[in-house]
Amino acid sequence: MDHSHHQHPDNKNKDHNKHQEHSQQQQHTHDKQHNKEAHNKHAGHHTEDFLKRFWICLLITVPILLLSPMIQHWIGIDISFPGSKYLLLALGTAIYIYGGMPFLKGMVSELRNNAMGMMTLVAIAITVSFFYSVAVIFGLAGMDFFWELATLIDIMLLGHWLEMRSEMAASRALESLVELLPSTVHIEVDGAVKDIPLQQLKKNDIILVKPGEKIAADGLVLEGSSTVNESMLTGESMPVQKEKDAKVIAGSVNENGVIKVRVTGTGSDSYLNKVIQLVQSAQAAKSNTQNLADKVAKWLTIISIIVGVLTFIYWITKAQGIPFALERLVTVMVTACPHALGVAIPLVVAISTSRAAIRGLLIRNRTAFENARKLTTIIFDKTGTLTKGTHAIRNIIPLSNQYTAAEILQYTAAVQQNSEHFIGKGIMKKLGEDKLELWPSTDFTYLQGIGVSARVKDKMVIAGGPNYFTQYSLPVPEIPASIDQLTETVIFILFDKEPVGIISFEDSLRETSGEAVAKLREMGIKSFLLTGDNEKIAAAVAGKLKMDGYLSNVLPHQKQEKVKEFQAGGKFIAMTGDGVNDAPALAQADVGIAGGTGTDVAAETADIILVNSDPLDVVKIISFGKATYAKMIQNLFWAVGYNIIAIPLAAGILYPNFVLNPAVGAILMSASTIIVAINAQLLRYRLK
Repeated sequence: MDHSHHQHPDNKNKDHNKHQEHSQQQQHTHDKQHNKEAHNKHAGHHTEDFLKRFWICLLITVPILLLSPMIQHWIGIDISFPGSKYLLLALGTAIYIYGGMPFLKGMVSELRNNAMGMMTLVAIAITVSFFYSVAVIFGLAGMDFFWELATLIDIMLLGHWLEMRSEMAASRALESLVELLPSTVHIEVDGAVKDIPLQQLKKNDIILVKPGEKIAADGLVLEGSSTVNESMLTGESMPVQKEKDAKVIAGSVNENGVIKVRVTGTGSDSYLNKVIQLVQSAQAAKSNTQNLADKVAKWLTIISIIVGVLTFIYWITKAQGIPFALERLVTVMVTACPHALGVAIPLVVAISTSRAAIRGLLIRNRTAFENARKLTTIIFDKTGTLTKGTHAIRNIIPLSNQYTAAEILQYTAAVQQNSEHFIGKGIMKKLGEDKLELWPSTDFTYLQGIGVSARVKDKMVIAGGPNYFTQYSLPVPEIPASIDQLTETVIFILFDKEPVGIISFEDSLRETSGEAVAKLREMGIKSFLLTGDNEKIAAAVAGKLKMDGYLSNVLPHQKQEKVKEFQAGGKFIAMTGDGVNDAPALAQADVGIAGGTGTDVAAETADIILVNSDPLDVVKIISFGKATYAKMIQNLFWAVGYNIIAIPLAAGILYPNFVLNPAVGAILMSASTIIVAINAQLLRYRLK
């Protein structure tokens, strides 16, 4: 019997201290959230600034084009008057300073941070163009570049605006969850209901939620019943029935009944806020793929500067003249901008993490998420993962006439009241249904892999599985034939080390467990059952689900060793458990997947958290991981492939048959960035 979910008192103290620490940091968390909002406002302002600069520069570009000798020659017009070249200089200077400022500032920032990149390339290109054109105006032989400078800046500004707009749309996808909260709340004070702003809501307040309204905070239902739509928060597509004592989540929608709710979590304590923080941290973290893209972008910048200089030297030696050599240099610089690389991965990340969160799949470790595509084997913890974890009591059998079934239940409940395990919850539920008194207990102790013990009414009561007898080399009491050992979990109740009763529990399989195992098999992924239950139960469950194997009688501290054994055989392993006692195994696995129950989203050792603990979500995570990685690789291909073709063309490899001018190079560069952005957005339709 797997009693490993029982929580040790030390753990409870740790949790309490954690909670106190969390409370002390609430203001800090609020400040971080406020800073994030301020950053987003700033980013929005920055995006609009690019658009404004684009329109103003576009207006300035028109007279620059009309005054440029090369454009006049192309279209067969002649616009010249005294001082026309100085007007062209003034307009060119205005567009260089006003339109080029974001790129010049960006270059300074990149050089200061020793991170030379796309801004540096653009800034060098427009600066070389500008100063060469100024020299031409003041007598240097050649043709000015002002028209190319102007069109180049226009295209770069437009490309940046489109890129930033796409980035903001992706990052806002998750933050829009905050808008799920209502602005005002109906609160009950001394029997009267009044409306207050959401910000004034406190823990333990009692709120009234009417049909069609959004629930303002996490809480417990005090009165009433209703169905609640949690799809935007947990991915659960069907409305969930909520009765008295049921948990509700901030942001979910009350559908058809009036419910009264006691607030248990607001602000930084709420499930919604935890989800947002988890996803923000996942978006901020860099995976191996992101690091690869960053390295490629850095090397592309260095290579393009070297190629640009070598191109300039080559064409000068070929006696093509400074204007042509300079045009090739500028074209190489602009064309090589690793813009597309800059957005290739972050856009995919922002979309995949936010879309996954909305479906109840919370990604804490992006590298592990991307590595889900490599999985060969998944180990499932049985209780609460493949099964519902309800542990409804099937039988209570006294082993002597001294105690009744009701007394055995009361003694067991007294011990189990401090336990977090599903069995403890099953016992407490039965005690409530039978309307029996809950007795006090002292000296609660968690017995690893066995069960729990406590002192109740001067008796040392132990509630444990067969492992208790195995550990102390004692004979296991005979289990009555009325108990089906293939489907029921058994615990023994001992008073002062003497067995006095047996309680059996039935834990039904989740409806989706069989489908999940079948789909994993289709993907070529093997599934194994890991449980503390006896071999008969393990074999029955694994057989019913058509799994590839099972590991039975595994104690909590042995789970990590079992994962290591699989890895030693060259398998790429995912471990799926409940995140409480499975922590070492989750940490050991290549991908650790924890089932989150209700509002518990802080499984610290897991890479991925499944809010609904649905086995089918494991299949979804693997599909999401594959789709996300595929998009990243596609985007890297678009970004790098474009440069491999465009840089030689910019350098003049096909001269005189084909010459790429700076403006066309900039259009191609912007086009590749936009293609990458659109390709990332297509991920939305894959992650459904």
